[in-house]
Amino acid sequence: MKTIIDTNTITELISRINLLQTNSSAQWGKMDAYQMLKHCTLSEEMFHGKNSYKRLFIGMLFGSMALKGILKNDDPIKKNQPTHPAMKISGTGDFEKEKAKWIKLIQGYESYSSDNFIHPFFGKMTTKQIGHYVYKHTDHHLRQFGH
Repeated sequence: MKTIIDTNTITELISRINLLQTNSSAQWGKMDAYQMLKHCTLSEEMFHGKNSYKRLFIGMLFGSMALKGILKNDDPIKKNQPTHPAMKISGTGDFEKEKAKWIKLIQGYESYSSDNFIHPFFGKMTTKQIGHYVYKHTDHHLRQFGH
């Protein structure tokens, strides 16, 4: 299973991110290209410890089971999965600035390690789980926009 904590995977994902354009159209979901970029940078900032979100009650009940389901094989994350309310993005912003920010955050996974991370839905995650999940989440949104 691919992991974000791998130089070759990081290079592959950055190449795919660089294919995104302001007018890239979503193949599913409600976000436009800028909103997807912003959603992903917020997610990466969370994993890098730059922001945190309150644990969701539903996540306390089902989060670890959902994470196991996502990480059980190489299948992509299913379309139209729920998003944490704080990571639902509306409005517009500087597309190129957000894309550059996302790339820099992706590059930060080269030497990533976090043994105390608590995801607001999934709960406690190991570095290995984070590596696989972040890859799958990034891949999911790049596929969403045809990349």
